[in-house]
Amino acid sequence: MFREAQLVALALFHTFLLAICAANGNQTCRPSSCGEIQNISNPFRLKGDPFGCGDPDYELVCENNRTMVNVREGEKYYVADINYDHYTIRVVDPGVEKGNCLSTPLYSLSYYSFHSYYYWVLGVTNTTVLMNCEQPISDGNYIPITPCNRSNVTSSSSQTYVYALVGGELLRVHDIKYSCTILRTIATRFLKHDNLSMSDLQEVLLLGLDLSFLRFRCKSECEVKGLNCERNYSNYTVQCTKLATIGRIHHVNVVRLVGFCIQRSKWALIYDYMPNGSLDKFVFLDQGNNIPLSWERLYKIALGVGRGIKYLHQGCDMQILHFDIKPHNILLDEDFTPKVSDFGLAKLYSTDESIVSVTAARGTLGYIAPELFYKNIGGVSFKADVYSFGMLLLKMVGKRKNVNAFAEHSSQIYFPSWIYDRYDQGEDMEMGDATEDEKKYVRKMVIVALWCVQMKPMDRPSMSKTLEMLEGEIELLKMPPKPTLWSIENHEQSMVEMFK
Repeated sequence: MFREAQLVALALFHTFLLAICAANGNQTCRPSSCGEIQNISNPFRLKGDPFGCGDPDYELVCENNRTMVNVREGEKYYVADINYDHYTIRVVDPGVEKGNCLSTPLYSLSYYSFHSYYYWVLGVTNTTVLMNCEQPISDGNYIPITPCNRSNVTSSSSQTYVYALVGGELLRVHDIKYSCTILRTIATRFLKHDNLSMSDLQEVLLLGLDLSFLRFRCKSECEVKGLNCERNYSNYTVQCTKLATIGRIHHVNVVRLVGFCIQRSKWALIYDYMPNGSLDKFVFLDQGNNIPLSWERLYKIALGVGRGIKYLHQGCDMQILHFDIKPHNILLDEDFTPKVSDFGLAKLYSTDESIVSVTAARGTLGYIAPELFYKNIGGVSFKADVYSFGMLLLKMVGKRKNVNAFAEHSSQIYFPSWIYDRYDQGEDMEMGDATEDEKKYVRKMVIVALWCVQMKPMDRPSMSKTLEMLEGEIELLKMPPKPTLWSIENHEQSMVEMFK
């Protein structure tokens, strides 16, 4: 009898479990709402939503009828908007209150704040620093947080003065006065520095920041296509990781990613508009009617490009090898500040990898490093970008293509050998009415370029050393060995066939 009762109880329990499973299987995830944020749906979930609805990594909470998101451990931000089409969520620091000048951000948030790829910042152009200062600062760049400062306090008082310093892309340590200490470092949208008030800054802070949640998009793309996601998700992860890293790059000489658009397998990246176009228009003067740049301007552009490449190699948590440095991929803003662009061939590597793995040659004819197709001269590394940078410098000073298919001699086909011979014979480049300073700029660019285009990677300098030579005195530079390529004719033929 007891055994029969056990069997009946077990059957009832089994039926109960089946009912639960059936209920969960038929469950539909309805959108949630909290305050002004309506229709919260996948990948987001509101805390308390049924299990299986939304992604736990994108859980929101509803506090005092305000939607909050935990961007980093222990740091909750107000959610101002969610754009499911563009995969962005706009967040506002809860410490900033409308109409209250006493209110300042609770948290420091910068481009480098996100170590995971759940979110990363988009559309940021300024670094704003909030500071406590022991005395009033008479500097137009320092925005007093008034009327919070009490002007009637005597100088002997312990009262401190609060200021905001908007530094744009070029905020440096020496911009901060000695009597000031940093309270917060904040990433903000574009701000015009002229006649900027605290109310202007607060208005921008209240607009918030756009964070991308593209990582989820990559995963869902795999699932929607019906792929074996355990096997294929890694491909999307690579693209997401690459885009996330590029999205967090913030350097004056690297083009800034401001947005993106994804439609099925097509990815469109949105960068800042560069009114002066690309460098090739000012190098190949026969391709347009552009006014030629001065030698000093070209020299400054060369320095900027070098600094941008150095940042890619050393300034990020990943080592970024560009593999396609050329004039077409150097954009110029309204002040002719150069920006390294087009990361289509770029690869990400760990910062401790000195030699990297590349499955196929990548680059552009005339700029591609020889080790990418001559495997026995050395491994592929950041020196490949150094080689391309050297060829870029030679193109800038020679204003011609690096491969001349109509040359009568092979020494003219390989431009570095041709220009080396000219300098070795005491001949300068044709520079018209150039000043002595301008001639020094060109000599430096040529000598540094010839070091960069050495055949073996081990004979080339790093980008740090390259910049050191470019910025140093011309008298300290020594001519390198003559750059050559093995079997020039075969080399050209192999590259032509490779790019067919």
